[in-house]
Formats: sequence, C-alpha cells, structure tokens
Amino acid sequence: MAHTVFFIDLRATYKESLVMKLTRLVNAAGLSEIVKERDFVAVKLHFGERGNTAFIRPVFVRRIVEAVNKRKGRPFLTDANTLYAGTRSDAPGHLITAIENGFAFSVVNAPLVIADGLKGKSERCVFIGQKRFKEVFIAAEIEQADALISLAHFKGHELSGFGGTLKNIGMGCASRRGKLAQHSTLSPKVKRKKCTGCGACAAHCSQGAISLKEEKAVILSGRCIGCGECILVCPAGAVQIQWNQSIPVFLENMVEYTLGVLQGKKGKALFLNFLTDISPACDCAPFNDAPLVRDIGVLASRDPVAIDQASVDLVNRERALPGSCLSTHQGPGEDKFKGIYPKVDWALQLDYAEKIGLGTRQYRLERI
Repeated sequence: MAHTVFFIDLRATYKESLVMKLTRLVNAAGLSEIVKERDFVAVKLHFGERGNTAFIRPVFVRRIVEAVNKRKGRPFLTDANTLYAGTRSDAPGHLITAIENGFAFSVVNAPLVIADGLKGKSERCVFIGQKRFKEVFIAAEIEQADALISLAHFKGHELSGFGGTLKNIGMGCASRRGKLAQHSTLSPKVKRKKCTGCGACAAHCSQGAISLKEEKAVILSGRCIGCGECILVCPAGAVQIQWNQSIPVFLENMVEYTLGVLQGKKGKALFLNFLTDISPACDCAPFNDAPLVRDIGVLASRDPVAIDQASVDLVNRERALPGSCLSTHQGPGEDKFKGIYPKVDWALQLDYAEKIGLGTRQYRLERI
C-alpha cells in the first residue's frame, strides 16, 4: 500500500513565509500523534562539518523545535560522533562546530546533545535478528528518547549514492562501534597510476592507516576502519572501493541499523528531507560543491522508505544546473546520482529497507 509523502515547495508570500509553511507540513504529517506532553524528542540532524555550507539552515530547525514545544514535548538537537578525523569526531569539537555553524541555543531554542558521549562510546545494544546483524549499537541518548524527528539534508553520497532519511538514521544514530561495524566490509584501494603523492589522504586519516612510499599512497588494511573519507579527499580520484563486492553489503548494514534505531520508536518517528542545496557529496566534507539541481522543497512522511524514494524521484525529474559536476545524466528524468557515482546502485538500500519491513517504495505525493 502506498504511503503518503507530504511536500511543500519553496514559494512564499508576505502572508505566509517558508518557515510558516514548514509548520503546516509537520502538522499535516502527524506531529501531534508522535509528540506527547513531556516526551524527550531527539531531533536528529547533521550539523555540518566546518567549511561546509550545504547543511539545513538553523532557522528551519528552530521552526521544528517550536512545533514540538507547542505540544509540550522536550526537544533536543542531536547527532553522533564521526569515525574520521574531522571537527566532529568527539563531543567538544562536535558542539563547537555545531555552534559555529549556527546551531546555538539562542538561534534554535533547544539544547545540543551529542548522542554517543564524549568519545563515541555511549551506546545501547538493540537486538534486531537480521541477516547482517543480530544486534546493533545505537547512540544512547537517541535510543533512550521517547520520539525521533529526523531532519535530513538530501544530497549525493560517495558510498550510498544518495544520503537521505535512511542514512541520516542508520549511520548517523550509530555509536562509534556501530559505525565501524557498518563500514567493516569497505576496503579502499589506491590506484598507483592516478596517485600524485600529494599526501592529502594520509593527513586526513584518523587511524594513521595511510602512508607514502615511493611518492605513492599506501593503505595499511590492518589499520583501516573503512570510513571512506580518503575517497572524498583525494583530488586525483586515486582512492577507490571494490564497488561490486563492498557497497551492497554496506548498504544492507546501514539499513539494518536504521531498523535498530526505529525499533523502539513505532508510531513515534517523523522524517523530513530537505531538498535544498543538493550537493554531490556528504555534509561530512569540509566543503560543498555546486548543487546538482535547483532547490525543490521539503518532504515529510511517517515512512522512511517512501520519503527517500520520493526525494530521488523529485531530484531526477529536474534538469541539472549549469556549472554542476554532472557531465552526463543532465536531463529531466535522468538519474543524477548515477551520473556522479556510476558504480553505486543506490536502489539497493530502498529495496532492502522494504524487504525487512521498514516501509514501502510506493508513495502518494500530497502537496501542502
């Protein structure tokens, strides 16, 4: 059965601004059924790496907080620490980055809580009994929350093809141990002919797993944790994954973690995808390239699979913007994410999520 995905475009007037439309969106999607008085509400978002500007604007987040407060819920903004060596790999750095990017209490009207603690070790074990994992490790403060609102910036992603609700929850809500488990099958390789020996990958690696030998990068498999960040930072495109073997397993791992996060949140979760500043890569990068297509709008649903499918479809209906990184798949109806990452079958995450009961790829788009 098709599930409803609610949609607002970015048109506004002096009578109703975009943030006012956002309130109507979450109300239509059933916020009053999800948030009850005194509920601890985890508002899960990506605060953006320092240097990145594509993340969701704090003024939009404040509007979600206000809607939760109106229902006498107790919202907090949250994310879990990263595996890679960036500005969000521990709680102090993560909080500083969030505040520098505009998510201070004075702006968003909610406290910031790093869900897996100081060093990413605060976690709860959740039994799921699936093919890849029997149990998963979820950031403690998210697992303990009464309700979950996922605010995902929809964009391309170098490992999953696109990053939307499923990735925001499955990867973003995992503790450090959970993130390691999901990445365990990824083993980057360096193409020596392409490597320029610049050392960018070695400088970025949090595990010291990359060194330069004979002016070429070498990855030590025993130290590599599979976070994939070296793929993103290599200016020559010399670091690559064994795509056909690794990516399908990674996507199933991520989806099973999404199941673990939502297992205790039945009827208590709402998902929003922001189709704005649709960048080619993850907000974990310390930069963002030009957007692939125009800003489209914001989606909301109670179904995490339907909202990601609808988001992909809306992006792919657009014509690519001049000046984006797309050299192929530029026309309306062409797959923009295949144009960026031709070796990633992004549909696998949606198929598997549907298979294990997270939702349906069939949806009905309702414009608000």
